[in-house]
Amino acid sequence: MVKASKGYRRRTRSVMQKRSRDRGLSPITRAFQSFEVGEKVNVNIDPSIHKGQPHVRFHGHTATVTRMQGKSYMLDVRMGGKMKQIIVRPEHLRKSK
Repeated sequence: MVKASKGYRRRTRSVMQKRSRDRGLSPITRAFQSFEVGEKVNVNIDPSIHKGQPHVRFHGHTATVTRMQGKSYMLDVRMGGKMKQIIVRPEHLRKSK
């Protein structure tokens, strides 16, 4: 038997997969989104862009923008009663409604 991979994207076959009609690169305007400090955002991983992806456990969570770090944003995410800080690029964020 081959040893199971323990990589960063393991067990993400369905989460990190685009639907057949959405395949290819995403619109470039997503990279130019801007968010204000204190704004609520949804973490929605874009599988076609590998740079600045958060871990798959944060996919679908709502976070608060705490500051900007280069081209990325530092977010506070509540997970299991604790606050976690993650650094994510704007391609993987959507404004929360």
